[in-house]
Amino acid sequence: MKQYELTVLFHPDLEMNLEPALAKVKKLIEENGGKITKETDEGKKRLAYQIGAQEFAMYYSYELDLPPEAPNKISGVMNITDEVLRYLLVVADPRRAKMEAKRKKEAEAQEEATEDNNNEEE
Repeated sequence: MKQYELTVLFHPDLEMNLEPALAKVKKLIEENGGKITKETDEGKKRLAYQIGAQEFAMYYSYELDLPPEAPNKISGVMNITDEVLRYLLVVADPRRAKMEAKRKKEAEAQEEATEDNNNEEE
């Protein structure tokens, strides 16, 4: 399975009841053999340009593991889903995962060093 990033812009009118639209996207991913590894609610944001007379959208981003045939199937359904204004499904950059792991390791080392300094002062 390959790693992908999916960003979905939902219709702003769904702000109060976004759960059915989110469930629809999750179901679509899982039905096509995918697995969501990370989900981020980025909130309501102003669009750079109007999409169908809409100036705002609800932004959600996902990190996914998908089998080879799934991206085309997901794209086909997302294109005709009324709740979705726009979406972007791209292959995740493998360098990003390495960089995040490196940052996490550095943060842990710095935290340990801070704890050691605090213990020495006591």
